Amino acid sequence: MQPTVRRSEDLSRLLGACADGDREAFARLYQASSAKLYGIALRILRRSDLAEEAVQDAYVRIWRRASDFDPARASAVAWMAAIARNRALDIARLKTEAPLDDAPNAGDAILDAPSPEAEAELNDELRRLAACLEELESDRREAVLLAYRSGWSREELAARFGRPVGTLKTWLRRSLMSLRRCLET
Repeated sequence: MQPTVRRSEDLSRLLGACADGDREAFARLYQASSAKLYGIALRILRRSDLAEEAVQDAYVRIWRRASDFDPARASAVAWMAAIARNRALDIARLKTEAPLDDAPNAGDAILDAPSPEAEAELNDELRRLAACLEELESDRREAVLLAYRSGWSREELAARFGRPVGTLKTWLRRSLMSLRRCLET
């Protein structure tokens, strides 16, 4: 198991290694930053398929342009976030299904980048959340993740699980209550 990358200096170091063609460093960089870049793209595009496309394109650009990164001008996270944001905006301009008017504050995602200390705290919270999610039954866990991470509607969930919409509403409500109790302990 590889050590977790937590600090901006570590991301900068990984970008430097990527500039030298180190594929293992690129894999670690992706692991450490993909969730953040996906969140930025999803906030702009509001569709998981388009956000995934934007992130994939962003990482291709990050790999190719890693030598352009200058830690004196921006943090590694901000530099990568700008690439992801710009790619998401490019896709949004091309796709009429996701007009930019729906996300007027999409550029604020870069300004919301947490400090290294806040990022470490967030990582701890995410580990706790992952542990609590594991306590849910697998179908309930999947429903929660599809609804709240991927944005599926209750109707889509009902079709996916072959259950009435009311049942899915109950699953989600009870699962969230269970998660809240777990996180409070």
